[in-house]
Amino acid sequence: MTDVVVTGAALRRQLGLIFAAWGMPAENVAITVHAMVETDLRGIDSHGAGMMPSYELWLRQGRITMTPDIRVIKDLPAAALIDAGGGLGHVAAVRATNLAADKAMASGVGLVAVRRSDHFGAAGHYALLAAARGMIGMAMTAGASVFTVPTFGRAPRLSTNPIAFAAPAARNRPFCLDMATSAVAFGKINIARRAGRPIPLGWALDPSGQPTTDAQMAFDAMRLVPLGGDRDHGSHKGYGLALMIRILSTTFSGTPPVGPELTVPGAALPPGRTGHFFLAIDPNLFRDEGGFEADLDDLLDFMRATPPTDPARPVMVAGDPEDAAYGERSRTGIPVSATLFEELRAVARNAKVEFVLEQ
Repeated sequence: MTDVVVTGAALRRQLGLIFAAWGMPAENVAITVHAMVETDLRGIDSHGAGMMPSYELWLRQGRITMTPDIRVIKDLPAAALIDAGGGLGHVAAVRATNLAADKAMASGVGLVAVRRSDHFGAAGHYALLAAARGMIGMAMTAGASVFTVPTFGRAPRLSTNPIAFAAPAARNRPFCLDMATSAVAFGKINIARRAGRPIPLGWALDPSGQPTTDAQMAFDAMRLVPLGGDRDHGSHKGYGLALMIRILSTTFSGTPPVGPELTVPGAALPPGRTGHFFLAIDPNLFRDEGGFEADLDDLLDFMRATPPTDPARPVMVAGDPEDAAYGERSRTGIPVSATLFEELRAVARNAKVEFVLEQ
């Protein structure tokens, strides 16, 4: 099936119409839609508009509210705790990132945890937001839905638990590492399912715990493997990172835990079972102003100058593919699979709003 290409402006309008129809306040709509479309423009199709069918399902299930009461419930000089009120995480995450950056500007370091939230899209969006303010930024989240099996396990116990790190340079764009601690983000399983393509061996397991390349089976079974794949290839490292992120994002923030009774794949979850963790560091904390950025420029240039094994595939640094996608998609549009296009049409129809993507 052929992809449909849509403009960023059309996608913003479509998502905005749907969220408004769902009852989300206008200010929250603007923040959420901006985060999602920026993610699609950066080529991270698993965390932008592709999440809308899931958001619609969660809204029907009562897992999320469109009118959360987002409050700062503990505010210290270099740290804060935010309660997200059981809503989608984009708005709370932007607020937490900016608060962490404010504290870093005043104290050198700012730490903000968020409890009782839900999916916040791509972690890199928030790390880059901190970098845009001149800060070194980190963002991580422990999702409520369980997709990832522990090393030696065959039942899922953790989400994909991504972590992102961004650092500002002077002449280069910010360095931005954005990665799941599972072998792959679950959204990429969904992308392959929508396209009718197999997935690579080593991404996911079938219900019996055996590796599968069937994207539909992997989507239904919801059993990703940790980063590394298996113990011989380092899956214990991905598993350990995922658990670390869960500790910082949920145990530390006081987010209600997801117990064994809620780890059945596809189970309807109570609201507010996702936590986030954000860290901002002033790069001038130990350096003269501009010294960090200049040295980072030299480091990034040095890495890109590494002789490649294949001249057609030069060495890159984290964030380069996304930056290239952003430039291309800003010019030519965002490709949307035919399956997702129809799913978005159905979401718009159910919300009783105009479907503007085909105009």
